[in-house]
Amino acid sequence: MSAGLFAGSSVAIVTPMHADGSIDFVAWDRLLDYHLSHDTDAVIVGGTTGESATITDDELRELVSAAQRFARGRVRILAGAGVSSTKATVERVRWLSALGVDGLLVVTPAYVKPTQEGLFRHYVAVAEASTVPVMLYNVPGRTGVDMQPETVARLAAVPRIVAIKEAVADLARIESLCQLAPTLTILSGDDPTACSAILAGAHGVVSVTANVAPQAMAKMVALARAGDTAGARAIDISLAGLHTELFCEPNPIPVKWALERMGFIHSGLRLPLVSLSSSLHSRVEAAIARAGLPLAPTMTP
Repeated sequence: MSAGLFAGSSVAIVTPMHADGSIDFVAWDRLLDYHLSHDTDAVIVGGTTGESATITDDELRELVSAAQRFARGRVRILAGAGVSSTKATVERVRWLSALGVDGLLVVTPAYVKPTQEGLFRHYVAVAEASTVPVMLYNVPGRTGVDMQPETVARLAAVPRIVAIKEAVADLARIESLCQLAPTLTILSGDDPTACSAILAGAHGVVSVTANVAPQAMAKMVALARAGDTAGARAIDISLAGLHTELFCEPNPIPVKWALERMGFIHSGLRLPLVSLSSSLHSRVEAAIARAGLPLAPTMTP
């Protein structure tokens, strides 16, 4: 399977917070170190899992800059740039580009429900404003709009648009994208079907599960890309509980609780998100254990 920019295992990383909701930069370094030492190929800062709806531009700038300082080029750093307004997205694209990120993740505009032509024009404006590679992001379950493969194929010809994170859990969608947009790096945005998507032709994943199990996700992706179906599926089976339970409540509630339980972060979330329901704790703990990962008795100092 041919490689492409941003192929491999990328993590849609959480934004660690103190109990009062302020960003915990000590835990930020701890998370980044976890990914640097466990084979993650790229870190996506300020995406959906990073609570993009509630972090400010100043906070996003600080998170990106801190990640760049810590990583020192050892892992690719991408930043979430998409908001519902094209004008506001373009402004964010410009200053994020100026930070020298390796790429931008740009979600389809939420809530406004643009047509396919509106989506095309939105991304053309984004690409023209950017000086770094752009990854499209289609997640209709969050945004209320579904960017069709034919629109993606049109966008594949636009300079600087190099990849798509496709979160529609349908192998036919992945196969269509591979056929219609062969120059793009196709990434699964759905952990439960990511292994099958890669075996069907996708080039990797942008993962929530990788927050908790980065090395296993990276190994699964590598085996699937190499065509080792049995090896990839064996790892995927071990992660199936995480794929399910990390979405037992809306993302990123369960994954942040899991990382807290593993000793990486404190319990902070920002309203309207609240902590994982106590009735679900045992389910997430069991999924962590089934993946062969340790639980921490207390928070790491």
